[in-house]
Amino acid sequence: MRPLFRLASVVLCLAAPCGPQLARADEPVIAFAAASLKSALDAAAAGFQADGGAEIKISYGGSLALARQIVAGAPADLFASADEESMDEAEKGAVVKAGSRVDLIGNQLVVVAPKPSSIDALALTAEAFTQAIGAGRLATGEVNSVPVGKYAKAALQNLGLWSVVEPRLAMTDNVRAALAFVARGEAPLGIVYATDAAAEPKVKIVATFPEASHPAILYPFALTVSSHNGAADKFLAYLRSPAGKAIFERQGFRILK
Repeated sequence: MRPLFRLASVVLCLAAPCGPQLARADEPVIAFAAASLKSALDAAAAGFQADGGAEIKISYGGSLALARQIVAGAPADLFASADEESMDEAEKGAVVKAGSRVDLIGNQLVVVAPKPSSIDALALTAEAFTQAIGAGRLATGEVNSVPVGKYAKAALQNLGLWSVVEPRLAMTDNVRAALAFVARGEAPLGIVYATDAAAEPKVKIVATFPEASHPAILYPFALTVSSHNGAADKFLAYLRSPAGKAIFERQGFRILK
């Protein structure tokens, strides 16, 4: 009877896996990514899958909020942040896989207005901002937690515009929400990234902040320690490949690595 018992055990293990299992090769990759990456990462995910890669499921939002969700145990294979501080938060929470972090792309900070606006070029002066905002609001990310808001605050402070703009801010929990306010005509101005402006046909860029006026806008990408999905490594490699870089460049990002 012993040989029959061993055979039965093998059959059971084939029908229902025995012991801990690694992720299957075709299991979807779960990515948490900054909202400003949506257009580029959606295109990259489609390209990766078209080349035979696994399905990519992406949750977009404010970088710091996403980092905290991962630290709190939210399942993710890959994290892509719009600033170093949010990725640092994830590293402090011990959820970033050692050696996987890379600053992949960069961006620019711009002022946008609704497409029909009479403003085509905005001077970076107190008078110009006051006149352009009028009785309305300037939309951007929350200045203490959302990367675009933090970059905006730094730029406005360095240019001596903070005291003028601060009372007129409409702050959002991610950059795409701020962009939407302007696109719908609910705010006469917004501070977003150049790539967001390029992705939204209902807005136009009316000013670009000098790069020296704010910290460099860098996007760190990293795998998570909880991921056992080999497809996540392959997707990150795809993003760093010529095909992935071309997608980022088409969206207006600067390639760093």
